[in-house]
Amino acid sequence: MEALHAEATSTKQQQPFHLSPHPDHHRIMHVTVDPQVLAAFLQDSRGIDVQNLEYVPFMRYHLADLLVKHLGQDFARTLVDLVKDRRHGGFTIGLQDLSQDPSDFVKFGTAVGHILGPGNHDAMSGTFYARFVVKHTDNSDSYLRQAYRLFTLHTDGTFVSEATDWLLMMKFGERNATGGESRFLHLDDWEDCEQFVNHKLGTKPFLYKAPGSKNVAERVERPVFFQSEFGLSMSFIDQFVQPRNREEAAYLHALSASMEASASTKEVVLPVGELVVLNNYFYLHGRAPFQQNESLFRELMRQRGMFAQ
Repeated sequence: MEALHAEATSTKQQQPFHLSPHPDHHRIMHVTVDPQVLAAFLQDSRGIDVQNLEYVPFMRYHLADLLVKHLGQDFARTLVDLVKDRRHGGFTIGLQDLSQDPSDFVKFGTAVGHILGPGNHDAMSGTFYARFVVKHTDNSDSYLRQAYRLFTLHTDGTFVSEATDWLLMMKFGERNATGGESRFLHLDDWEDCEQFVNHKLGTKPFLYKAPGSKNVAERVERPVFFQSEFGLSMSFIDQFVQPRNREEAAYLHALSASMEASASTKEVVLPVGELVVLNNYFYLHGRAPFQQNESLFRELMRQRGMFAQ
């Protein structure tokens, strides 16, 4: 991967994209695309309707092919390598203010995601992506849209049996927002990780079930820590795990508190029109609280999926 990074950086005058370290996180890379090439992709995708993407799965791959046509197979390989490489496990990339059209945001995010593989069905929205707004008031039954409290560190896909290999979040709009930074923790940077892995409950299955807003009736049992093709992996969200007794609850409480207090939990700023992709096996993510403002508005898009077979 170092050689790939060096090549991408040293030849950035010739290549339509280049990599650079993210200013807020020592592992995540930022991908910058030649604006002219990006504009050509947006022009080529003008005739693709977002509803068509929702109804016809192969059109999502068609968008990915359009992006690869303009940026090359090296671009596609680089994105996949970055997310699968445990030393990095994620990247950011953006539209560089070339468009403020939400349809372009959906199409660009879909193209990037489907270079990695198929998007999962999002039961909350009923299609392969979800758009949601965070604002001053909220009556939901989870922390997702509650602006003024810490959205604690977690992985996605805990309460569904379908695999969730990667997570994509893209910022569509933001007004009167102070705070609310994304927070990321890589398992290998967490100082107390080994302590919780080696605990007798570390690999014991826990029960997960979702609240009504998720539109998922499934009940899933899975351990907090397990081995995957990427090595030590984790599945956890404090809101939906159901401890069977006080001992399990105490373990989960201590685990969550340790991650939240970790010096390796980093805040990352995501500008409007930019997205972040993370490996869902060894990254946890959350959100810092916003400062109170009655005019607060932020809109995000979420996509989750599997790696292509």
